[in-house]
Amino acid sequence: MSETVERHEFGAEVGRLLDLVVHALYSDREIFLRELVANAADATDRRRFEALTNEALALPPDAKVLIAPDKAARTLTISDAGIGMAKDDLAQNLGTIARSGTRAFSQALGEKAGEGKGSEGEDLRPSLIGQFGVGFYSAFMVADRVTVTSRRAGTDEAWTWASDGKGSYTLEPAACEQAGTDIVLHMKDDADEYLESYRLDHVVRKWADNIAVPIAIRDEEGKEEAANRGTALWRKPKSEVTEEQYKEFYRTVSHGFDEPWATLHWRAEGALEFTGLLFVPSMKPFMAVEDDRRSKVRLHVRRMFITDEAELLPNWLRFVHGVVDTDDLPLNVSREMLQSTPTLQKIRRAVTTRVINELSNRSKNAEKAEDYQKFFENFGPILKEGIYEDYERRAEIAPLLRFRSSTEAGWTSLPDYVSRMKPDQEAIYYLVADDVEALKNSAQLEGFRARDVEVLLLSDHVDAFWPEQLGKFEDKPLRSVTQGAADLSKFKPEGEAGEAPQADKLVAALKLALGADVSDVRTTDRLVDSAVVLAASGSGPDLQMQRLLRRAGRGFGGGAPILEINPRHALIRALDARAEAGEDLASEAGTLLDLARVQDGDTPRDPVAFARAVATALAGTSAPSV
Repeated sequence: MSETVERHEFGAEVGRLLDLVVHALYSDREIFLRELVANAADATDRRRFEALTNEALALPPDAKVLIAPDKAARTLTISDAGIGMAKDDLAQNLGTIARSGTRAFSQALGEKAGEGKGSEGEDLRPSLIGQFGVGFYSAFMVADRVTVTSRRAGTDEAWTWASDGKGSYTLEPAACEQAGTDIVLHMKDDADEYLESYRLDHVVRKWADNIAVPIAIRDEEGKEEAANRGTALWRKPKSEVTEEQYKEFYRTVSHGFDEPWATLHWRAEGALEFTGLLFVPSMKPFMAVEDDRRSKVRLHVRRMFITDEAELLPNWLRFVHGVVDTDDLPLNVSREMLQSTPTLQKIRRAVTTRVINELSNRSKNAEKAEDYQKFFENFGPILKEGIYEDYERRAEIAPLLRFRSSTEAGWTSLPDYVSRMKPDQEAIYYLVADDVEALKNSAQLEGFRARDVEVLLLSDHVDAFWPEQLGKFEDKPLRSVTQGAADLSKFKPEGEAGEAPQADKLVAALKLALGADVSDVRTTDRLVDSAVVLAASGSGPDLQMQRLLRRAGRGFGGGAPILEINPRHALIRALDARAEAGEDLASEAGTLLDLARVQDGDTPRDPVAFARAVATALAGTSAPSV
């Protein structure tokens, strides 16, 4: 070894730490390039900042980060014209694990909070990405040896740092024509892909496309191609962004072909500072949103893409696309996995509130009611999940929902429903089924229609779950029309004359014949044209929920359904007369129950027997027992 070469041991238990960096902290090897490019961008920003007070440090006019693969030599070089490092900087920043020159520089800037302002008051402090000193060591995921040659700006002295990552490093004098840093990775045998310029371009565009410093990749022919756009659109003032730029960026982050239904671009300032640029699509995606229920809003820190798995929005807003960028968020040592810090939680709450406020404002705009209805048709079922999942936000989400109605054309809302309630009406009534057409023709609605009482018609997959979680709206309880006997006695139906006939004998006969298949049999005044209908017992889930639970093979509390009969219907009057005469009505009882199940969109207990019973009845003979 030359006398000018100095060998040093790393300043920490490097063997263990490097093994952690290489094999545990980063799940994706390509992250190494993001880390090295981020460091190069930081160094360039630092030099630009220091040049404000020292012209001798001015950046070259063509300053950039250059990525140069060399297949023949099996090396990958990342070069910058940044602030550079002196010998002591190399020893301290690269020779001591978890020491970061960037972090120390940021702390130094913090001590001069009032400095670094331009003539217009803009903040000239560099947007520094690195916060910890381990990102550089991700290079050892793809390289078995790394050399760093650097010359500090404003000096003539250059040094080379070199290590195989196994416990020690060397320092020796070097020659550099200009200030900056060259990092040379001697690639491992299984890292050939990172010697391909197209692969490097893909990684840069994915992770560092919006870094302000130009990034270029040199191909095999020595030609340099720009690898990043270098414009963080969300960091610009809204007045400087055109609609076309918004649309182009929306299509980039959403992978869609439509135009955004809503664009939210704002900067939060104060104790918590971040910038958000979010989009609500105008069309459903080609891939079902249910395939992945997590929000994919991209988190950036100082322009650098960190992850799209920070869950910045709750699952029930997962249709929203975009970017949130902050300077305040601390990262853990991997930069790939975020800590559950109070700051991140605050950002999540603030971003969610901003989206809800936007939806709320649009939902209240009567002039654009049709436009909001189109949004709800696309994403309403997902929005409803928030009622079920998000206790804290239920009261804010409920007014955003829209429903079909038994009395109103088009869509209506809960506030509109409440405004139309009858003076003595106590509850908001709703009915759930698999599709709207089945709802409109349901026997469950007959009594409500006869009394002109409005019922909300729910047919989304989530509608069986959320009403019970919401419980009430504006102090009005939500009540399924199938759940117990709805109190319709306060509202006399039009055209109804006299008291309903009694059917005590028939009720008793049906109870005896049906046994455990029903929890009760009773007469009802909520039927007009139908003979029978089912109701859920008051202590259990409504009928739609019961059907869903049965299909899933799960039990439920509350027991069997209640069979309600219409004492004014000709069939019920005829059966009541036969009951008075003492006839056995066991077969008719089973047919009535199955008829009620079919009306409600369910299947008969025994479809074959039911079909035979109907056929026999149509033929005018006595039906076999069901």
